Amino acid sequence: MLRLLSIEYLKLKYSRASKVLIIVYFGLLSSIAILSSMSFNIGPIAIRFAEQGIFEFPYIWHFTTWVAAIFKFFLLLVIVSMVSNEYSNRTLKQNLIDGLSKREFVLSKFLMVAVLSVLSTVFVGLLSLLLGFSFSSNTELSVVTTDLQYLGAFCLKLFTFFSFGLFLGILIKRSAFAIGALIIWYIIEKIIIGFVEFNVKFSKVNSPVNWLPLESSSGLIHEPITRMDTIKQISENIPSSDFLAYDYSVPMVNVIASCVWCVIFFIGSNVIIRKRDL
Repeated sequence: MLRLLSIEYLKLKYSRASKVLIIVYFGLLSSIAILSSMSFNIGPIAIRFAEQGIFEFPYIWHFTTWVAAIFKFFLLLVIVSMVSNEYSNRTLKQNLIDGLSKREFVLSKFLMVAVLSVLSTVFVGLLSLLLGFSFSSNTELSVVTTDLQYLGAFCLKLFTFFSFGLFLGILIKRSAFAIGALIIWYIIEKIIIGFVEFNVKFSKVNSPVNWLPLESSSGLIHEPITRMDTIKQISENIPSSDFLAYDYSVPMVNVIASCVWCVIFFIGSNVIIRKRDL
């Protein structure tokens, strides 16, 4: 595995575009800290993020992972272009001539996806700890370690999303078309979700849309905005408001569905590479 990772590392090291995108990605993740000083208005009410308890333990795990996931598209560009370059630069064929098997090629890509997902998770975790200890009134170990499941959900969310992008990159070869295919699939999923929710009454947990590839990963972390203190206060004055009954936990059905899709993408990528004339 170390040999495969070292090969992928060298490819990224000498790709200027990939390095720029990775730096931009982690720079955007760092910008989450800026939110602590930001404020906005809801009518006459001024809301400052840092005063809403969102940067306090344990809620910060939910908030930072949800916001950080918004920037995942930048790493997706790195992953998809990484595959596209294998075909355009003929490095894939050269790797196979040098003794790398087709299975090892696919495994090396998924290992790199896993490393990028883990590194992102570690970075967000450290950033959350820094912000949490800066703004939390309670820093007891039992409080700090509560809701750490959001970090695991974040890592799985990235890995599933990147695995899908990697699969499309291997299938289509061209990065622009692979990204386009992902966007089209996203639109198709939204149409399916809208149709199912409009015509069939399923609970959120039991809905079959949770098994769609993008929705399975997207639903791992629900929005945390309604957990803000001000939003809670507003919702208490709204008749029949269901904010307070909202379930913010990581859905196990989405965890299972995401894991299943990761396996499907890996197997599918292997089948494509094995049968394709390179």
